[in-house]
Amino acid sequence: MESFVPEITLNDGLTLPAIGFGTASLKGHVGVNAITHAIHNGYRLIDSAFNYENEGVVGEAVRRSDIPREALKITSKLPGRHHAYDQAVTTIQESLYRANLDYYDLYLIHWPNPKQDMYLEAWQALIDAKKWGLIRSIGVCNFLPEHIERLEKETGVKPSINQIELHPFFNQQEQRTWHEAHNIKTESWSPIGRANAVLQNDIIQDIAKKHNKTVAQVILRWHYQLGTIPIPKSASPERQLENISIFDFALRDQEMASIATLSRPDGRNKDQDPAVYEEF
Repeated sequence: MESFVPEITLNDGLTLPAIGFGTASLKGHVGVNAITHAIHNGYRLIDSAFNYENEGVVGEAVRRSDIPREALKITSKLPGRHHAYDQAVTTIQESLYRANLDYYDLYLIHWPNPKQDMYLEAWQALIDAKKWGLIRSIGVCNFLPEHIERLEKETGVKPSINQIELHPFFNQQEQRTWHEAHNIKTESWSPIGRANAVLQNDIIQDIAKKHNKTVAQVILRWHYQLGTIPIPKSASPERQLENISIFDFALRDQEMASIATLSRPDGRNKDQDPAVYEEF
Protein backbone atom coordinates (compact mmCIF):
# COMPACT_ATOMS: atom_id res chain seq x y z
CA MET A 1 0.00 0.00 0.00
CA GLU A 2 1.26 3.46 -0.89
CA SER A 3 2.07 5.63 2.11
CA PHE A 4 -0.23 8.64 2.60
CA VAL A 5 1.28 10.03 5.79
CA PRO A 6 2.50 13.68 6.01
CA GLU A 7 6.17 14.20 6.79
CA ILE A 8 7.92 16.25 9.47
CA THR A 9 11.38 17.76 9.03
CA LEU A 10 13.90 17.47 11.88
CA ASN A 11 16.46 20.15 12.78
CA ASP A 12 19.17 18.28 10.84
CA GLY A 13 17.08 18.03 7.66
CA LEU A 14 15.95 14.40 7.96
CA THR A 15 12.25 13.94 7.27
CA LEU A 16 10.11 11.49 9.24
CA PRO A 17 6.52 10.36 8.75
CA ALA A 18 4.06 12.00 11.15
CA ILE A 19 3.19 8.59 12.62
CA GLY A 20 5.39 5.56 13.19
CA PHE A 21 5.09 1.94 14.24
CA GLY A 22 6.24 0.66 17.64
CA THR A 23 7.72 -2.81 17.91
CA ALA A 24 8.39 -3.43 21.62
CA SER A 25 7.68 -7.12 22.43
CA LEU A 26 7.28 -8.04 18.75
CA LYS A 27 9.68 -10.93 18.24
CA GLY A 28 10.25 -14.04 16.17
CA HIS A 29 8.03 -15.10 13.28
CA VAL A 30 5.00 -13.32 14.73
CA GLY A 31 7.00 -10.11 15.01
CA VAL A 32 8.29 -10.31 11.44
CA ASN A 33 4.75 -10.81 10.15
CA ALA A 34 3.39 -7.93 12.23
CA ILE A 35 6.04 -5.49 11.04
CA THR A 36 5.76 -6.66 7.42
CA HIS A 37 1.99 -6.04 7.59
CA ALA A 38 2.65 -2.61 9.10
CA ILE A 39 4.91 -1.65 6.21
CA HIS A 40 2.29 -2.93 3.76
CA ASN A 41 -0.32 -0.82 5.55
CA GLY A 42 1.65 2.36 4.96
CA TYR A 43 4.01 2.71 7.93
CA ARG A 44 7.44 3.97 6.93
CA LEU A 45 8.87 4.82 10.37
CA ILE A 46 9.71 1.68 12.37
CA ASP A 47 10.83 2.04 15.99
CA SER A 48 13.03 -0.54 17.73
CA ALA A 49 15.68 -0.72 20.46
CA PHE A 50 18.68 -2.82 21.44
CA ASN A 51 16.84 -3.76 24.63
CA TYR A 52 13.76 -4.94 22.74
CA GLU A 53 15.93 -7.76 21.41
CA ASN A 54 14.14 -7.56 18.07
CA GLU A 55 16.43 -5.58 15.79
CA GLY A 56 16.89 -8.75 13.75
CA VAL A 57 13.13 -9.08 13.40
CA VAL A 58 12.90 -5.50 12.14
CA GLY A 59 15.67 -6.10 9.62
CA GLU A 60 14.02 -9.27 8.36
CA ALA A 61 10.70 -7.47 7.93
CA VAL A 62 12.47 -4.74 5.96
CA ARG A 63 13.97 -7.36 3.65
CA ARG A 64 10.64 -9.15 3.18
CA SER A 65 8.70 -6.01 2.37
CA ASP A 66 8.33 -4.71 -1.17
CA ILE A 67 9.26 -1.19 -0.08
CA PRO A 68 12.83 -0.04 -0.87
CA ARG A 69 15.08 0.38 2.16
CA GLU A 70 15.65 4.05 1.35
CA ALA A 71 11.90 4.70 1.61
CA LEU A 72 11.88 3.49 5.23
CA LYS A 73 13.06 5.23 8.39
CA ILE A 74 14.38 2.71 10.92
CA THR A 75 15.09 3.63 14.55
CA SER A 76 16.99 1.87 17.31
CA LYS A 77 18.20 2.88 20.76
CA LEU A 78 21.27 2.54 22.95
CA PRO A 79 20.75 0.77 26.30
CA GLY A 80 21.84 2.28 29.61
CA ARG A 81 24.45 -0.37 30.37
CA HIS A 82 26.43 0.66 27.27
CA HIS A 83 26.79 4.40 27.80
CA ALA A 84 30.60 4.30 28.05
CA TYR A 85 32.01 5.63 24.77
CA ASP A 86 33.73 2.45 23.52
CA GLN A 87 30.79 0.27 24.53
CA ALA A 88 28.36 2.64 22.85
CA VAL A 89 30.27 2.53 19.56
CA THR A 90 30.39 -1.28 19.68
CA THR A 91 26.68 -1.46 20.50
CA ILE A 92 25.75 0.74 17.54
CA GLN A 93 27.76 -1.56 15.29
CA GLU A 94 26.12 -4.61 16.89
CA SER A 95 22.69 -3.07 16.37
CA LEU A 96 23.43 -2.80 12.66
CA TYR A 97 24.74 -6.36 12.48
CA ARG A 98 21.66 -7.68 14.26
CA ALA A 99 19.38 -5.99 11.75
CA ASN A 100 21.71 -6.61 8.81
CA LEU A 101 21.42 -2.94 7.88
CA ASP A 102 24.07 -0.56 6.61
CA TYR A 103 22.74 2.38 8.63
CA TYR A 104 19.99 3.50 10.98
CA ASP A 105 17.99 6.54 10.03
CA LEU A 106 17.55 7.47 13.69
CA TYR A 107 19.48 6.26 16.73
CA LEU A 108 18.57 7.38 20.25
CA ILE A 109 19.93 7.13 23.78
CA HIS A 110 17.16 5.15 25.46
CA TRP A 111 17.32 6.78 28.93
CA PRO A 112 19.68 9.37 30.48
CA ASN A 113 20.41 7.29 33.61
CA PRO A 114 21.51 10.44 35.49
CA LYS A 115 22.80 8.55 38.53
CA GLN A 116 25.37 6.84 36.30
CA ASP A 117 26.14 10.18 34.65
CA MET A 118 27.58 8.72 31.46
CA TYR A 119 25.05 9.91 28.92
CA LEU A 120 27.50 12.55 27.66
CA GLU A 121 29.92 9.79 26.61
CA ALA A 122 27.07 8.00 24.89
CA TRP A 123 26.10 11.18 23.05
CA GLN A 124 29.65 11.65 21.77
CA ALA A 125 29.55 8.09 20.44
CA LEU A 126 26.33 8.86 18.56
CA ILE A 127 27.86 12.04 17.15
CA ASP A 128 30.86 10.10 15.85
CA ALA A 129 28.73 7.25 14.50
CA LYS A 130 26.78 9.82 12.49
CA LYS A 131 30.06 11.20 11.08
CA TRP A 132 31.03 7.65 10.08
CA GLY A 133 27.76 7.15 8.18
CA LEU A 134 26.29 4.56 10.56
CA ILE A 135 23.41 6.85 11.57
CA ARG A 136 21.59 9.59 9.67
CA SER A 137 20.07 11.43 12.63
CA ILE A 138 20.72 11.24 16.37
CA GLY A 139 18.40 11.89 19.27
CA VAL A 140 17.39 10.88 22.76
CA CYS A 141 14.54 9.33 24.73
CA ASN A 142 13.17 10.38 28.09
CA PHE A 143 15.65 13.25 28.50
CA LEU A 144 14.69 16.24 30.60
CA PRO A 145 15.56 19.78 29.43
CA GLU A 146 18.57 19.96 31.76
CA HIS A 147 19.99 16.76 30.24
CA ILE A 148 19.57 18.10 26.71
CA GLU A 149 21.05 21.49 27.61
CA ARG A 150 24.15 19.74 28.90
CA LEU A 151 24.53 17.73 25.69
CA GLU A 152 24.45 20.87 23.56
CA LYS A 153 26.68 22.87 25.91
CA GLU A 154 29.37 20.17 26.04
CA THR A 155 29.32 19.01 22.40
CA GLY A 156 27.65 21.76 20.39
CA VAL A 157 25.18 19.21 19.03
CA LYS A 158 21.58 18.98 20.16
CA PRO A 159 19.24 16.06 19.51
CA SER A 160 16.91 16.08 16.52
CA ILE A 161 14.20 14.38 18.54
CA ASN A 162 13.26 13.40 22.09
CA GLN A 163 11.01 10.37 22.44
CA ILE A 164 8.98 10.64 25.65
CA GLU A 165 5.99 9.04 27.35
CA LEU A 166 3.02 11.03 26.10
CA HIS A 167 -0.71 10.24 26.11
CA PRO A 168 -3.95 11.97 27.16
CA PHE A 169 -3.40 11.19 30.85
CA PHE A 170 0.14 12.62 30.70
CA ASN A 171 0.38 15.20 27.93
CA GLN A 172 3.80 16.66 28.82
CA GLN A 173 2.77 20.20 27.89
CA GLU A 174 5.74 21.86 29.60
CA GLN A 175 8.27 19.51 27.98
CA ARG A 176 6.62 19.86 24.56
CA THR A 177 6.73 23.63 24.82
CA TRP A 178 10.43 23.47 25.68
CA HIS A 179 11.08 21.19 22.69
CA GLU A 180 9.30 23.59 20.35
CA ALA A 181 11.31 26.54 21.65
CA HIS A 182 14.55 24.63 20.97
CA ASN A 183 13.57 23.14 17.59
CA ILE A 184 13.52 19.56 18.83
CA LYS A 185 10.70 17.29 17.68
CA THR A 186 8.68 15.30 20.19
CA GLU A 187 8.01 11.62 19.57
CA SER A 188 5.39 9.89 21.72
CA TRP A 189 5.86 6.42 23.19
CA SER A 190 2.85 4.67 24.67
CA PRO A 191 0.74 7.18 22.71
CA ILE A 192 -2.60 5.55 23.46
CA GLY A 193 -1.65 4.69 27.04
CA ARG A 194 -1.03 1.19 28.33
CA ALA A 195 -4.07 1.24 30.61
CA ASN A 196 -7.54 0.54 29.24
CA ALA A 197 -8.87 3.52 31.21
CA VAL A 198 -8.00 5.97 28.46
CA LEU A 199 -9.88 3.88 25.91
CA GLN A 200 -12.94 3.93 28.16
CA ASN A 201 -12.80 7.64 28.83
CA ASP A 202 -16.17 9.31 28.30
CA ILE A 203 -14.78 12.56 26.91
CA ILE A 204 -12.74 10.83 24.20
CA GLN A 205 -15.53 8.38 23.44
CA ASP A 206 -17.95 11.25 22.85
CA ILE A 207 -15.48 12.96 20.50
CA ALA A 208 -14.97 9.67 18.63
CA LYS A 209 -18.72 9.25 18.11
CA LYS A 210 -19.04 12.77 16.69
CA HIS A 211 -16.34 12.04 14.11
CA ASN A 212 -17.40 8.43 13.49
CA LYS A 213 -13.89 7.34 14.46
CA THR A 214 -12.47 4.99 17.07
CA VAL A 215 -11.10 6.24 20.37
CA ALA A 216 -7.60 5.23 19.28
CA GLN A 217 -7.93 7.24 16.07
CA VAL A 218 -9.01 10.32 18.02
CA ILE A 219 -6.04 9.98 20.38
CA LEU A 220 -3.56 9.55 17.54
CA ARG A 221 -5.08 12.50 15.69
CA TRP A 222 -4.70 14.50 18.92
CA HIS A 223 -0.97 13.66 18.91
CA TYR A 224 -0.66 14.78 15.29
CA GLN A 225 -2.38 18.10 16.00
CA LEU A 226 -0.10 18.64 19.00
CA GLY A 227 2.82 18.34 16.57
CA THR A 228 4.15 15.11 18.09
CA ILE A 229 4.98 11.85 16.31
CA PRO A 230 3.11 8.90 17.87
CA ILE A 231 4.42 5.34 17.48
CA PRO A 232 1.51 3.00 18.25
CA LYS A 233 2.05 -0.75 18.25
CA SER A 234 -0.33 -3.46 17.11
CA ALA A 235 0.16 -6.98 15.75
CA SER A 236 -3.28 -6.81 14.11
CA PRO A 237 -3.20 -5.68 10.46
CA GLU A 238 -6.72 -4.31 10.85
CA ARG A 239 -5.79 -2.26 13.90
CA GLN A 240 -2.58 -1.08 12.21
CA LEU A 241 -4.61 0.28 9.30
CA GLU A 242 -7.08 1.87 11.69
CA ASN A 243 -4.27 3.59 13.63
CA ILE A 244 -2.68 5.10 10.55
CA SER A 245 -6.00 6.33 9.10
CA ILE A 246 -6.11 9.64 10.96
CA PHE A 247 -5.49 12.16 8.21
CA ASP A 248 -9.03 12.49 6.84
CA PHE A 249 -10.52 14.38 9.79
CA ALA A 250 -9.53 17.07 12.29
CA LEU A 251 -10.30 17.74 15.93
CA ARG A 252 -11.84 21.10 16.81
CA ASP A 253 -10.07 23.46 19.19
CA GLN A 254 -12.64 22.74 21.88
CA GLU A 255 -12.10 19.00 21.48
CA MET A 256 -8.36 19.44 21.81
CA ALA A 257 -8.94 21.52 24.93
CA SER A 258 -11.25 18.88 26.40
CA ILE A 259 -8.63 16.17 25.95
CA ALA A 260 -6.04 18.47 27.56
CA THR A 261 -8.07 18.46 30.78
CA LEU A 262 -7.43 14.73 31.19
CA SER A 263 -3.70 15.13 31.89
CA ARG A 264 -2.56 14.74 35.49
CA PRO A 265 0.77 15.08 37.31
CA ASP A 266 0.82 11.39 38.27
CA GLY A 267 -0.26 10.21 34.83
CA ARG A 268 2.83 8.15 34.00
CA ASN A 269 1.96 4.52 33.34
CA LYS A 270 4.83 3.03 35.32
CA ASP A 271 6.18 5.94 37.36
CA GLN A 272 9.31 6.08 35.18
CA ASP A 273 10.56 9.56 36.06
CA PRO A 274 13.69 10.31 33.96
CA ALA A 275 15.14 12.34 36.84
CA VAL A 276 15.62 9.16 38.87
CA TYR A 277 14.72 6.13 36.73
CA GLU A 278 17.60 3.90 35.64
CA GLU A 279 17.34 1.61 32.62
CA PHE A 280 20.06 -0.88 31.73
